Amino acid sequence: MIKNTTLLLLFFLTIFSCTNQKSESLKAEKPNVIIIFTDDQGYQDIGCFGAPDIETPHLDKMAQEGIKLTDFYAAQAVCSASRAGILTGCYPNRIGIHGAFMPDSKEGLSQSETTISEMLKQVNYTTGIFGKWHLGDHPSFMPGKHGFDEYFGIPYSNDMWPLHPQQGPVFNFDPLPLFENEKIIDTLTDQSSLTTQITERSIEFIKKNKDHPFFLYLAHPQPHVPLYVSDKFKGKSKRGLYGDVIMEIDWSVGQILATLKEHNLDDNTLVIFTSDNGPWLNYGDHAGSADPLREGKGTALEGGQREPCIIRYPKKITPNRVIEVPMMAIDILPTIAEITGAPLPTNTIDGKSVWDIWTGTSTQSPHEAYYFYYHVNELHGIRYGKWKLYFPHKYRTLNGRKGGENGLPVKYEYNTMDQIELYDLSKDLSETKNVADENPEVVKQIQLLADNIRTELGDKLTDKVGTGNRAIGKIDETEN
Repeated sequence: MIKNTTLLLLFFLTIFSCTNQKSESLKAEKPNVIIIFTDDQGYQDIGCFGAPDIETPHLDKMAQEGIKLTDFYAAQAVCSASRAGILTGCYPNRIGIHGAFMPDSKEGLSQSETTISEMLKQVNYTTGIFGKWHLGDHPSFMPGKHGFDEYFGIPYSNDMWPLHPQQGPVFNFDPLPLFENEKIIDTLTDQSSLTTQITERSIEFIKKNKDHPFFLYLAHPQPHVPLYVSDKFKGKSKRGLYGDVIMEIDWSVGQILATLKEHNLDDNTLVIFTSDNGPWLNYGDHAGSADPLREGKGTALEGGQREPCIIRYPKKITPNRVIEVPMMAIDILPTIAEITGAPLPTNTIDGKSVWDIWTGTSTQSPHEAYYFYYHVNELHGIRYGKWKLYFPHKYRTLNGRKGGENGLPVKYEYNTMDQIELYDLSKDLSETKNVADENPEVVKQIQLLADNIRTELGDKLTDKVGTGNRAIGKIDETEN
């Protein structure tokens, strides 16, 4: 009897051990996910993307150890809309978000949308955001309502504060709050230490969660104006203050990667680095560079939405590769879903997994085209293979003038694109030669795509009302 009991006990211990080992193995396979998202960074503002006067050794090394995406687009060319796109996998117009939310907005990201953080919590990830939120600052829209376990940072852009250089009736802001979770712990009068603070808090988060899967969204408020940098990088760049700021962001990336290595998380962590939109060109020496692309922030032209993007995941992604297949921030969520086994949102999303492209098993985009909306549901352009077509619309520009100096902007002018323009980006990255007349069949094919997306998402420029749009989140005014 004792012998049989001992054998039975050994049997159950063996089963438990095997089950536990399998569980540990599955946990080990589930990668940590880190998105590092900068603000208003230009396409050229990293060494490996051509920066002539800014040193970014950590990002350059990250590209060597991972993949560099040359044709990666933000979801829209402005703060809130772009952030909504990367976090939900949707074109911002589908979910009713346009432009940038102002403080005390009565609107924000609807709780009916599923963010990356909410998606990953379904497969037992711990989630944190450190930096800029900008998807509504009312308590019902803040990060804790969208799947984030921890939050440290500012609720909107860093220029929405009383020290705005253009202070007046239009820019009459209250103090800029610094949040820890749902509590304001400070109001900022100096942002010089913010990049360092956000980095340190991100490192604490990694260390605290090193034994189980985590999602870290590190959303730098910089290099959005006003530019601020800590003493350790002040005056270090040949590019002036803007270059100093980028060097500190590069340092931050280095700190994150070093922490992963220190805690043996390096091999099994997916790290994505990109930005929300192109440079705010009218700020001149306080703005980034999108060279050789056309225009910048606030336009659907290449300089407004094509962003530097570097991805590193040593366990699964073969290093030191350059990928020229077009992709967009809306593809991040479904790709993470495939990698982690997380369920996709039940709401319709626009992004598609590009995991096969990242790993090199395919060079074929899962999208027939990408759509470039701006303002309130205006379809401005379409990327179709190597082609980029624009429909008639207004866009802001400096028309060859220099931007401002010392943190003060000059006024934009507005040009009207009064005819369809088509560019072959494989030959004309700067969009200088309109080849619409020489390629009528291409124009016709893209116009058919435009008709389809207008049916689904609408287009105010053609008085089309989409049937696939969802409502933006709104404050319930009846709540006490």
